[in-house]
Amino acid sequence: MSSFIVMADRRSTVELVAVLFLLFQSTFGQLVPLSSGTERLALLDLRSSLGLRGKDWPRKADPCLVWVGVQCRDGRVVGINISGMKRTRLGRLNPQFSVNALANFTLLASFNSSRLSLPGSIPDWFGLRLLSLQLLDLRSCSVVGPIPWSLGNLTNLSSLYLSDNSLTGIVPPTLGRLSGLSVLHLSQNSLTGAIPTSLSSLRNLTLLDLSSNFLDGQIPPVLGSLSNLQFLNLSNNSLSASIPGQLGDLSRLVELDLGLNSLSGLLPTDLRGLRSLQKMVVGNNALAGPLPDNLFLGLTQLQFVVLGRNNFSGDFPSILWLMPELRFLDASHNNFTGVLPNLSSYANATAVVFNLSHNLFYGSLTSGLLKFSSIDLSNNYFQGRVPDETSGNASLAINCLQNVPNQRSLKDCTSFYTERGLSFDNFGAPNATQPPVPGPTRKSNRRLKFILVGVLGGLGFILLLVLMLVLLLRMCKRGITNQRGTGVGSVYTGGSQPPPGASINFATLGESFTYEQLLRATGDFSDSNLIKHGHSGDFWRGILEGDIPVVIKRIDVRSFKKELYMVELNLFSRTLHTRLVPLLGHCLEHENEKLLVYKYMLNGDLSNTLYRKTNSEDDSLQSLDWITRLKIAIGAAEGLCYLHHECIPPLVHRTSEQGASGSLSATCAYDVYCFGKVLLELVTGKLGISASDDSTTKKWLEHTLPYISIYEKELVTKIVDPSLIVDEDLLEEVWAMAIVARSCLNPKSSKRPLMRYILKALENPLKVVREENSSSDRLRSASSRGSLNAALFGSWRHSSSDVVAVPVSTHQEGASSFKQSGTADSQGSGQGGGYDLSSSHKKLSKDTSPEPADVREIEKSDED
Repeated sequence: MSSFIVMADRRSTVELVAVLFLLFQSTFGQLVPLSSGTERLALLDLRSSLGLRGKDWPRKADPCLVWVGVQCRDGRVVGINISGMKRTRLGRLNPQFSVNALANFTLLASFNSSRLSLPGSIPDWFGLRLLSLQLLDLRSCSVVGPIPWSLGNLTNLSSLYLSDNSLTGIVPPTLGRLSGLSVLHLSQNSLTGAIPTSLSSLRNLTLLDLSSNFLDGQIPPVLGSLSNLQFLNLSNNSLSASIPGQLGDLSRLVELDLGLNSLSGLLPTDLRGLRSLQKMVVGNNALAGPLPDNLFLGLTQLQFVVLGRNNFSGDFPSILWLMPELRFLDASHNNFTGVLPNLSSYANATAVVFNLSHNLFYGSLTSGLLKFSSIDLSNNYFQGRVPDETSGNASLAINCLQNVPNQRSLKDCTSFYTERGLSFDNFGAPNATQPPVPGPTRKSNRRLKFILVGVLGGLGFILLLVLMLVLLLRMCKRGITNQRGTGVGSVYTGGSQPPPGASINFATLGESFTYEQLLRATGDFSDSNLIKHGHSGDFWRGILEGDIPVVIKRIDVRSFKKELYMVELNLFSRTLHTRLVPLLGHCLEHENEKLLVYKYMLNGDLSNTLYRKTNSEDDSLQSLDWITRLKIAIGAAEGLCYLHHECIPPLVHRTSEQGASGSLSATCAYDVYCFGKVLLELVTGKLGISASDDSTTKKWLEHTLPYISIYEKELVTKIVDPSLIVDEDLLEEVWAMAIVARSCLNPKSSKRPLMRYILKALENPLKVVREENSSSDRLRSASSRGSLNAALFGSWRHSSSDVVAVPVSTHQEGASSFKQSGTADSQGSGQGGGYDLSSSHKKLSKDTSPEPADVREIEKSDED
């Protein structure tokens, strides 16, 4: 016993662990140390070339028994998993695709280095030496260059993950030799050319994802022979021609995503053979013609359907209203017409999101149609009165309705109904054939109206002053503090929080998991499964029974406000939106920890999409083209717009730090400010500014913002991400996004635009810069109180005390220069600022670009 104690005193902790493992192995015969000296040297070489930490791969310990991610069988290395591993300082400074040591592992069955930066190309010898590989995972590794054709020799390969890199060239036809391949994931790269027909030989394939590349040509009809395929994603490419009917032979297909291409023609009726289909996306193409009912006959499993932004016409397929599992339907921006049915008996109304906007629907609205969780019927030609029991989540603008605001003109509505031989109700007014005849009381009636308006206006003004005084006194009493975002999650912006469990229908919140289930799913919340520390909880990767991947949010109620998780549950109990990650379930049984279970999103969170580093020192974006960046901005804006303007009461995504009074202040304006920094990341390629408020970020903003001018497009080229390749038309869109970003970054929170105006601006970027240019006449003509341009450009007005001091910049001939004006505000200097232009341009005045009333309704907080 004493000798053992002496031995223990002389050994490191790691060596003791190794001894215990060896003792266990000698007793039970289950664990075997590494027996190959060649493989041990190869592992040490790999540790050195990749800069892996000795803490994970300790030199004195046996790799098969102790090293993290090393899997052995009978004393030989068969698996290496270094996914997301931390590196030494030297390894972080000089990451390379330096894995030559792998050639020494002749029995290696799996290699996973996902989320570990490996800038460089995949060597050809991978397909010549690693012949035992069954899994190769290089996702999000910053890999460049072509896919080696030699990978076609890896006939034992069952899973190939190369997504989210910068791969170029064509998809090698030799991949068709991988007869045992089950997963082929090549999305989010820069691959070109046609989809090789040889992929039809992959009869064991269950997932094929080639999305977000630059593939062209037609979809090979022979893909219909992949009888085991369950997930097919070819979205966001340049595929053209028609959709082959042979895809209807994929009877096991669960998800079909062909959106964001240039596909044309009709939707083939043969697709009704997709009996297992749950998700169908064909939006953002050039598909046309009617959609017959029998196209969807038998597709009873459909839950998610996107037909939007095509040229479909005719009556809307009535069978889609009867889908028992349908939860989301987008048929917007088409030419569908006709009268919608009475859906008062629709069983799933409270859990369905419908978007039928920007079509040619007409007729009256029924109460059943307006009880859906969310329905967008805007930009159609519906007429009549809107039922009183309409859901608050119904969008009805730009129609011909009587009792709701923001409708079409009488001329527009009359013309539409007349052209179709239909009767229009004339907004409920008598169908007079002659204009009204002025009577003797007309003048007196007008005078009475003016008097009433004056009296009521005066009373309203007095009431407004009283309310402002009360608000000012309350603000003085509480103390006003700066806002710095630290919270993520949906938070109520007004009113008291709902009491825990109040009015929440837990039956709509998915499955109720036990704490033990989620412990098993996350490996007891091991560090290897930690995704990130969030603002309102920590996020963990988990695998439920049945190999279902999920993300689990762990909220320690001792560290965060108790009500925060109830707010999230309340949101998901009331609504469903395509921009919100689906909630699958929860675990609330633990006193100090509350767990929310979300669907695992294959592409990760926003940072995984944006932060794709090059091998340069400035951390700029490399492979995201401008179209993709604009889509990211619009998608994020849609989610924030929904939270701000469609949720009652409004919800915010970010909350500020605790003020002097200890209470949390949450405003939509702070969301707008954070979103402005995200837009700047997309424009400039500068990483990390949206998640930081440090002095470096403030200094960078002070330097960058002066290059964004509504008068000079060329100035923005000084700050645009150098990896972006944009022509003159796309440069206007970049310019427009930069202008929107600067409006969001106004140091005065009350002068930032609302999210609905920001979304409209991003959806119509050319309208922003072409309607609001250096011509003072056009500025004045576009300055109506409720206009989009007024909402954005009204936020550019600053007094001298709001102006950030910036150095004078000299630009090319004809470009206006900025000059230092005023003094930097002590609290807003790092978050945007105003500027004075040189004498060649006049500063916008209040008369030129008045601020919309809606913008002034944002909480008048101090400068963020």
